[in-house]
Amino acid sequence: MARPYWSGQIQISLVSFGIKLFVATESKSEIRFHQISRSTGERVRHQKVLASSLEENPGEAANPVEKDEIVKGYEYRKGEYVIVEPKELEQLRVPSKHSISITQFVGIDEIGPEYMEKPYFIVPEDDVQAEAFAVVRTALKKTKKMALGKIAFGGREHVFAITAAEDDNLGGMMGYTMRYQEELRNPAEYFKDIKKVPVNADSLELAMELIKRKAAKFEPDAFKDEYESAVRELVEAKIKHLPIPQDEVAPRQGKVVNLMDALRKSVGEPAEEPAPKKPASSVKSKASAKDGIALVKPGKSAGKRKSA
Repeated sequence: MARPYWSGQIQISLVSFGIKLFVATESKSEIRFHQISRSTGERVRHQKVLASSLEENPGEAANPVEKDEIVKGYEYRKGEYVIVEPKELEQLRVPSKHSISITQFVGIDEIGPEYMEKPYFIVPEDDVQAEAFAVVRTALKKTKKMALGKIAFGGREHVFAITAAEDDNLGGMMGYTMRYQEELRNPAEYFKDIKKVPVNADSLELAMELIKRKAAKFEPDAFKDEYESAVRELVEAKIKHLPIPQDEVAPRQGKVVNLMDALRKSVGEPAEEPAPKKPASSVKSKASAKDGIALVKPGKSAGKRKSA
């Protein structure tokens, strides 16, 4: 098993037990880009140098600063910094560095997905902790609740959510670092200009039917990174001096598609036939009658009288 990302205690009132956290995600992309010089094809490397060296001698190469010479600094006044040593950060008085104190429980459907940030696997620290771990996990599962507390790692303190993992056979728990409210932008700033339109009942019914027909159990393996595949195809084409694949942009439809017709076709219903246009003469007759003038088509007798 990999090395745990964090080890400590979960504290719920007077109940506590040791746990280990493991990062639940990893990068699977095999495509890696480097920065190179267009003119020479050589790789460009970044070096950390003193700002004063660039300011005093902008045209000359500056000597790089060694890694062990670099420390963190907080700018408390323009151009003036207070140095903070790594050991000083390690000794900060933050209880959540070692223990997740659970402050409340919420329903698993009460927290919007926009608050969730990164997932972690949670396992008992050892066999001695397994009983308390299993009891709390089962209680969370049966009550459909999520435990909230705070945890400190990675240079900050996070809100942390704990829930029972879906697979009961594995018996683990999941943890999620969460975003603070002030980290989320105000949705009203982006949604305020959306035009308010009435929802047609027939269109809504068809849309709900379309969703019902497309509904299926979530299968994570069904989703693949097509962008990486396209990049790989591009790279292989350049290596083999083959034509570079180009994106085929679908032509824009000049005709405006009726929403109701599109929904009907999506669920397999025939589109509604447009009402037949009435002859121009009848339209003209109605319009004239409306104005108080009636157009009478001359009969055969009228034609005879005229010829006589």
